[in-house]
Amino acid sequence: MPFNPVVIVARGEKPAWYLATAPYGRADWRKALWQLANTVVPYGVIFALMVYTVRHGYPYLVTLVLATMAAALFVRIFIFFHDCTHGSFLPSPRWNRTVGYLCGLLTFTSFEDWRRRHAAHHVAVGDLDRRGVGDVSLLTVAEYRAAPPLRRLAYRLYRHPLILFGVGPIFYFLIQNRFPSKVAKKPEVYSIIIVDLALAAIVAVAGITLGWRTLLLVQGPILLFATTAGVWLFYVQHQFQGVYWARHDQWDPWRVPLEGASYYNLPGWLHWVTGNIGFHHVHHARPGIPNYRLQQCHAAIPELRDVRPLGVWESLKTVGLKLWDEDRRRLVSFREANRHKS
Repeated sequence: MPFNPVVIVARGEKPAWYLATAPYGRADWRKALWQLANTVVPYGVIFALMVYTVRHGYPYLVTLVLATMAAALFVRIFIFFHDCTHGSFLPSPRWNRTVGYLCGLLTFTSFEDWRRRHAAHHVAVGDLDRRGVGDVSLLTVAEYRAAPPLRRLAYRLYRHPLILFGVGPIFYFLIQNRFPSKVAKKPEVYSIIIVDLALAAIVAVAGITLGWRTLLLVQGPILLFATTAGVWLFYVQHQFQGVYWARHDQWDPWRVPLEGASYYNLPGWLHWVTGNIGFHHVHHARPGIPNYRLQQCHAAIPELRDVRPLGVWESLKTVGLKLWDEDRRRLVSFREANRHKS
């Protein structure tokens, strides 16, 4: 059965809207296999076409156009990986793990280690006293003001769009994912070693057979575009105006799905590309719901349907939000924090 962190940390009686999500937490072989077929196969075809354009001297712009398509499918494959870590993509735990490992290879991510870190995110999201695992770093206004100058500078650099959505994503997927965290247990360390060795072998074979220049010109833009998009999605899921944060003694996990995770109202084709992860409030309500049932669950339950949508244009404005103001219970920019300095 898929792991549901919300139930573990929540207290009191389960709300009716949560109980109503149960029928949607069913994996379906047919839907999952069709998603794999209509995503992984085109990804391989487009990758091959990119190799062809580079090796036959086509303008590199043609390769980059193909890279945007491949990157979109890369993001979609990562959503399948994400569902596998929750045990929700396929009905079989063994096949969830197997497909999760394979999708992890395609997206440069270790299954066991990422699963642990992501579960920690679900258990603590919205809790100011348990930040820092599996989420985008966020300081409160008071913490930022009390920090020494070097830490404030480091935080400003980290939250700069060029770092957060440019350099950071590539560093995370290519470098940070290659090493276990300090609290990683043996299965997670072994998982990282297996994935690292497999990736090294794949890259070596690809570099020797295709040529290192070709591999760089093909895989490089795919990774750049896809990881930037992926981190952006993760950012807007919990960094938007009106988001819920509270200290641990006042933290209510039942408020997180309705107030602490966004309903990113994307165009239909982008919901397809992103595996419906825009319905992130539904995912946090019951992580065991596979991506192909999130939209259906959202439409069926009034409490989830009534969550205020975050539009694409509005989401772009969230880039300026840098700190959490505990007094006003809202995200603020550095400038706004300075204006309200007491």
